[in-house]
Amino acid sequence: MDTLQQDGDELEWKESARWVKFEEKVEEGGERWSKPHVSTLTLHSLFELRTCLQTGSIVLDLEGYSLPQIIVDRQIADALIPPEMKEKIIFVLLRRHRHQTKKPIHRSLADLGKSSNTSASGIHRSTEDLRSRQSGSLGRLRESQLITQTRLKNKFMKKIPRDAEASNVMIGEVDFLDKPFVSFVRLAQATTLGGLTEVPVPTRFLFILLGPQGKAKSYNEIGRAIATLMVDDLFSDVAYKARDREDLIAGVDEFLDEVIVLPPGEWDPKIRIEPPKKVPSAEMRKSVLNLNELGQMNGSAGGAAGEDEELPVQHEVGEELKFTGRVCGGLWMDIKRKAPFYCSDIYDGFHIQSISAVLFIYLGCITNAITFGGLLGDATDNYQGVMESFLGTALAGTVFCLFGGQPLIILSSTGPILIFEKLLYEFSKSNSIDYMELRLWIGLHSCLQCFVLVLSDASYIIKYMTRFTEEGFSSLISFIFISDAIKKMVGCFNYYPINRGFKPDYITSYKCECIAPDQAFTLVPHSALACPERFNLTDLDWSQLSKKECLKYGGSLVGNSCKYVPDLALMSFILFFGTYSMTLSLKKFKFSRYFPTKLRSLISDFAIIISILVFCGLDCLLELDTPKLHVPTEIKPTRPDRGWFVLPFGKNPWWWYLASSVPALLVTILIFMDQQISAVIVNRKENKLKKSCGYHLDLFWVGVLMAVCSFMGLPWYVAATVISIAHIDSLKMESECSAPGEQPQFLGVREQRLTGTLVFVLTGLSVFLAPVLQYIPMPVLYGVFLYMGVASLSGIQFWERIKLFLMPPKHQPDFSFLRHVPLRRVHLFTLVQIICLAVLWILKSTFLAIIFPVMILGLMVVRKLLDLMFSQHNLAWLDDILPDKDKKKKEDEKKKKKEKKREHGDNIDVKFHVFIFGTRVSGCGGENAAYSQTHSQDVY
Repeated sequence: MDTLQQDGDELEWKESARWVKFEEKVEEGGERWSKPHVSTLTLHSLFELRTCLQTGSIVLDLEGYSLPQIIVDRQIADALIPPEMKEKIIFVLLRRHRHQTKKPIHRSLADLGKSSNTSASGIHRSTEDLRSRQSGSLGRLRESQLITQTRLKNKFMKKIPRDAEASNVMIGEVDFLDKPFVSFVRLAQATTLGGLTEVPVPTRFLFILLGPQGKAKSYNEIGRAIATLMVDDLFSDVAYKARDREDLIAGVDEFLDEVIVLPPGEWDPKIRIEPPKKVPSAEMRKSVLNLNELGQMNGSAGGAAGEDEELPVQHEVGEELKFTGRVCGGLWMDIKRKAPFYCSDIYDGFHIQSISAVLFIYLGCITNAITFGGLLGDATDNYQGVMESFLGTALAGTVFCLFGGQPLIILSSTGPILIFEKLLYEFSKSNSIDYMELRLWIGLHSCLQCFVLVLSDASYIIKYMTRFTEEGFSSLISFIFISDAIKKMVGCFNYYPINRGFKPDYITSYKCECIAPDQAFTLVPHSALACPERFNLTDLDWSQLSKKECLKYGGSLVGNSCKYVPDLALMSFILFFGTYSMTLSLKKFKFSRYFPTKLRSLISDFAIIISILVFCGLDCLLELDTPKLHVPTEIKPTRPDRGWFVLPFGKNPWWWYLASSVPALLVTILIFMDQQISAVIVNRKENKLKKSCGYHLDLFWVGVLMAVCSFMGLPWYVAATVISIAHIDSLKMESECSAPGEQPQFLGVREQRLTGTLVFVLTGLSVFLAPVLQYIPMPVLYGVFLYMGVASLSGIQFWERIKLFLMPPKHQPDFSFLRHVPLRRVHLFTLVQIICLAVLWILKSTFLAIIFPVMILGLMVVRKLLDLMFSQHNLAWLDDILPDKDKKKKEDEKKKKKEKKREHGDNIDVKFHVFIFGTRVSGCGGENAAYSQTHSQDVY
């Protein structure tokens, strides 16, 4: 928006504000643009604008040449101005334009006015300008090219969407007019009007308002009003399609229908309202353009919503879980849905964001593999250990990411599987049964049972798992990650106790000596000396030996400082908490005010890697002996008496081959529930996945990998909820080009197979990367685990409702469910979930963890019973309505609507009119003009 100002003896158009989506004002004192903010308009200015459009000149689909003359001629033809004002108005319109970012002054509309025939009757300077422009066309062309090249380098261009068109607003007061000169122009084709705009964006609309002096503030508010309307999606659509004046006025009326008035005594007009994180789309606004729904924008008043209140959009699992009724029908549909995207699943992974995701998930996977492998080795007497865990993770993960239905899912071993392996080994050992052979047959039976589930489309029952079950399961896994990370950190204090009794003032009395053993001769092992022989220990200087050498040669340590341990626990805690807190801070860095947007996004994407490198560097700098990551250096079975292939026959009685189907059923339930619930969480519509998913195809490959891992003696693998959520979070995409003040919009997830495949290939190659990985402190990886657990809790309504217990009502966030459900009912629903979570936690911590999958099914039963405690309305906001209940509710709603329609015909239509009258329009109607606005709405 440009305003007419006096620069010495000359007039010029000076840029005062601009809109891409939000308003930015020129702050002359600071010589800069203001921070983008929401435009706050007076209701009076909107009605003045409406009157301007009613009384002014409307020129639609005008050709982009000789604009000033055509605009003024139209005003003369409509008898809006006298002919003698023509050259004066043209003179004003052809004045130079000054932009905030450019100090040089450029011409704008003057280039288009060279064909006008003007005389020198009192407009001497304007005539000279026209003659100079006509004689210097070549110079103007070169100047225009230079201006365009300069503006293309303007960073502001990056904020403007492609194919954008400009609307120019020109506002000013002059001394030769008695009434306002108003013209709204729409060009037939967008045209670049020289230096009229700050950046080389073609102009499509012009709004010109010139009026008598003394009303500059009113003119400015009208200009801000039309500029705000032109960036409004609905009004701009009307402006493009308008056929006459009435269409434009109707567009203003629609805008007024949505206007919300802020009482002047309840807010400060000087405050600039921050742009919201999310604004309603044009489609959504079109769907609510009636007063009944507009009245509920900030919540219904006094329970006026009643039964017509809309329920939230229910969570739908999609057509992937529809029962086909055909053998293998679901699997075949999954293959048909995923096949067209296979090539894009590969090349979509070639992005710098994928590097960060690969390194992040890789470190999480190897830490989990080492931890799980160590525990599995202890539980099975090293029949399965760290090496088997590494190879199994690499094999199963790579195959699943290449051929699975949802490659964003990360496979890993889980706690219930570990409990099952431990119980199975103890049972085999006590009954003299070969553990590996029995485990092989359990894996084969479980594989066949998974195939039966796939062939019968059994995955469709997942649609009966509502948010109640999903959040209970994901919260449990998240809390397990958090607790395990903290437990392992606390374990460092046991291995490296803090020296509470150490007093620096008594350091002179602290000593430790190595005392020689009683015998004078001993046989020193070959590892200690080059040649094994009887060695005279009296020749040694025992006082010069190190602690390890003293103990190796049979000496003893004596002294009150011999048990001194450095405060490695404190250093480990610094590494642990520092990694977690730095990662959390850097992840939020993209929303900070520092550095350009791309750099902030890059830092946020690589937050995990930066944190790990910083604290690994700190550990290396201090050279303390903190616990490090230990990776196997040779590819060989952990237990020497086993190979890489398990024979199915020969060691157990034949009837065990059949009896093993019973424990296999428990494993199948475990795998089915764990895999499919994790898949539902990953495939939530909130993640905006576009390449579909494949529940049946996922279960098929999990079954195949069960058989392969059983034959090779490797652990069994299933979807890991927390790591899969972390994988999705590391691949989220946001809009790059956004208007000033507009928040980047979440676009979806970078769906591809490359990151998961690379993660598991690197896991398999970790044996060869051991020299590098040995420098990573374990507390740093524990910090990564803690971050994964905490990050996976974000966005879970259950966790948000738990925090409500600690908040006074006036400080509680404005959650939508709190508007529609009483707080006591919200707390009751949350309490039920907490009790269920506590029961699952207790079961997980005991030998009963083996029935964990059955208890997940128990959550579905509890959810069914909640229908007896809560109304369907409350459950719709706090959870999801069960499919059968949803159908019943829709049928009830249809019946109610039919009854209302019958009652509707018996009622009398009543019209009410709202008159706004007697208000003087100082800007567009003259001194004595008044307007009235009539709005009618049917009330029944």
